[in-house]
Amino acid sequence: MVNILSIQSWVAYGHVGNASAVFPLQRLGAEVWAVNTVQFSNHTGYGAWRGSVHTGDSVRDVVDGIADRGVLGGCDAVLSGYVGGADIGDAILHAVASVRRANPRALYCCDPVIGDVGRGVFVRPGIEDFLRDHAVPAADILTPNRFELERLTGHACPTLEAAKRAVLRLRADMHDQGPACVLVTSLDTAETPPDCLDMLTFEAGGFHRLRTPRLALDINGAGDAIAALFLFHRLRTGSAVAALEAAGSSIYGLLKRTAEAGSREILTVAAQEEFVSPSRLFHAETC
Repeated sequence: MVNILSIQSWVAYGHVGNASAVFPLQRLGAEVWAVNTVQFSNHTGYGAWRGSVHTGDSVRDVVDGIADRGVLGGCDAVLSGYVGGADIGDAILHAVASVRRANPRALYCCDPVIGDVGRGVFVRPGIEDFLRDHAVPAADILTPNRFELERLTGHACPTLEAAKRAVLRLRADMHDQGPACVLVTSLDTAETPPDCLDMLTFEAGGFHRLRTPRLALDINGAGDAIAALFLFHRLRTGSAVAALEAAGSSIYGLLKRTAEAGSREILTVAAQEEFVSPSRLFHAETC
């Protein structure tokens, strides 16, 4: 049994944050200890929503309550996504430290949500610096998209080689500390055919690329799902390549079903078989 502490946002309607990550993990057999940073009616992409934002103290209190049960020694990983404020970021790092004290082998997977191509930066001022200076150095696994990799490193990634240099620069800036495993999503470079999209992994000095057909949809929550799936399969197999292939195949099947239905929300429940038995398997190649 894999136990994952997931600290992310929550929406009642739709699938982003924990609402995008928890069910796929459970469907795969993981036990998920979900700690929510917000409780919204729907994701903010609709332009209007209702609900409340939890404080860092409230998030920390929930994590400490889990620790009081004496179970953190059985936690295999901490997963974090969108950080709404510096206090939430501090609470996440508190959770990571608490888990590592109880289980030094536990991993921290940080999805460094900053923004995306076309939308630009959409986090609050100071969050980008927090991620770069504190969260990323603490992470074992990092899952940025191309835009976020460029923001974190200050290096543009118009080509595959440039993206690989940016990943290496990320570790060089931290004196080879920080994330030993990196997954770059939404990687569209000069080498990527117009009808395709790439993902790139780095681990143990090696790079691998996985290419899938490009789908005609723009949807929220896909990054949350791919980070969760990649973390689970990396825990299960111990291999970033195997995790890339399994997670990439599942997310493609999920998004293909969503595109075919013309849905504005990811069909997380309707397409759940894609998590356990993807309808199409993709294979990574060394690059």
